[in-house]
Amino acid sequence: MPYLIAFLIAAVVTAAASFVVLRVSQRFKLAPEVRARDVHSTPTPRLGGIAMLLGVFAAFGIAATQSEFAPLFEGTNEIWALIGSCAIVAGVGILDDLLDLDWMIKLAAQLIATGLLAWNGLQIVSLPVGNTVFIASPAVNFVITVFLMTLVMNAVNFVDGLDGLVAGVAIIANSAFFVYTRMLSAQAAGLESVTFASLIAAIVVGICVGFIPFNWHRARMFMGDTGALLVGLLMATSTVSVTGQLNPADLDMKLVLASYVPIILPIAVLALPLIDFSLAVIRRLKAGKSPFTADRLHLHHRLLDMGHSPLQAVLIFYLGTAVLSVAMLLVFTTQAFLWPIIVLVVGE
Repeated sequence: MPYLIAFLIAAVVTAAASFVVLRVSQRFKLAPEVRARDVHSTPTPRLGGIAMLLGVFAAFGIAATQSEFAPLFEGTNEIWALIGSCAIVAGVGILDDLLDLDWMIKLAAQLIATGLLAWNGLQIVSLPVGNTVFIASPAVNFVITVFLMTLVMNAVNFVDGLDGLVAGVAIIANSAFFVYTRMLSAQAAGLESVTFASLIAAIVVGICVGFIPFNWHRARMFMGDTGALLVGLLMATSTVSVTGQLNPADLDMKLVLASYVPIILPIAVLALPLIDFSLAVIRRLKAGKSPFTADRLHLHHRLLDMGHSPLQAVLIFYLGTAVLSVAMLLVFTTQAFLWPIIVLVVGE
């Protein structure tokens, strides 16, 4: 029930705030001009991320009143660091959505936000492999965490190019991740990092459910960098909370399987954004350009060039995300890789 309450608050507040932000954007003509790489043909406000941020804050506020989440707010600084990081990312996102900031300024803000989280304990402290848990120095853990979280944020942001794409992918991926974390919680009862991950996943699903009616084809408003970076930051935080702080020995599963699932599943639910990001970086570096230089060669653009409609391209992404997420959930529930492989083959 506490997770359902957090989800509902996030969804309702985001939906209400989206309505207000849309009206304000229309009233003050805050819709930027259409760029050459854009798919839409008419100027559309892209400040929906503000509404999503308000949904996040409201959900965390109500969560603070729930006894199940009390240890998260009283025992550590991680949740307060996350709230601060969300504010930093959203702040620079709003400026970018309005003014088109230089990519170095955006990257610096992202590093500060992820650094704040890592500095306050939300970081990968170990990587379980087989019957061994690898533990690096605090400095190495800090650098790895900041790098990976910044990578995920930009991967999600890079995918944000079609109506409803990021919101829908996030709903599917975080729903699967929420189910996964609740399964983990049943085996590792009382582990705060798992509870934290579950709460974040529920909130991400909530803000995306609240926003997607305004973002569905044809979109009345975009989430912009504000929303995409915010979703990316929250997803990165939830996966790091589980992957880097979970001891496989706590799980009643085959040892090797237990050690890899916490690593593989977060990668699986983020697979398509990470693939798109990697291809974009390689493509731009080969052309002698900055890896953050915008272009019209992302995976969703290629689907459009192949003749798919924007809605069809979005649904293909949804299907791919669902297939990968279900496949990795089956790894956990069946304790074997056979069924996930079957799911992937059928999905192809």
